[in-house]
Amino acid sequence: MRVLVIQAHPVEESFSTAILATTLGALAAGGHDVRSHRLYGEGFRAAMSTAERHAYHSEQPVLDPLVAAHVADLQWAEALVFVYPTWWAGLPAILKGWLERVLVPGVAFRMDERTNKVRANLGHIRRIVGISTYGSSRGYVRLVNDGGRRTLLRALRMLCARTARSHWLGLYGMDGVTPAERTAFLARVERRLRLL
Repeated sequence: MRVLVIQAHPVEESFSTAILATTLGALAAGGHDVRSHRLYGEGFRAAMSTAERHAYHSEQPVLDPLVAAHVADLQWAEALVFVYPTWWAGLPAILKGWLERVLVPGVAFRMDERTNKVRANLGHIRRIVGISTYGSSRGYVRLVNDGGRRTLLRALRMLCARTARSHWLGLYGMDGVTPAERTAFLARVERRLRLL
């Protein structure tokens, strides 16, 4: 399977980087063809520019060459894997910006000319995997409705193949987990992604 991995964490030495390494290793071991992007490392700009907003519904909504490269990888992919920390009950700003700048009309969706309703345009995406760490407990995350998970596994999934399957791997209470718990989580990530 062709897999696009998107990672969003600003610190190279973070546990998120260990998750990314495990993810890439597991996908390679599973025989998948993988492309990956570290958004902070690439200097991906989170904020949509004024020019991009004006171009959003035009024939050419992608103006930035870096965004165009991400669009090409998205169009190539059959599966999407997101690796990120949950901050303020949601996605890091850079990942939210990736969704806004890459998943534009003509790429992720199109507007039906007759009804003016959104129509999915990512029918080639058959799997979505979210991998996130949380400072809070699982109970607290449920209480605040886990905005990042809902965005990726509900809203994004609506733009993908009707039969697309989704998987979620979360490490809760990150600030208090032991090294053994981190190792166990990485093993869980490895098992899940090897079998994608």
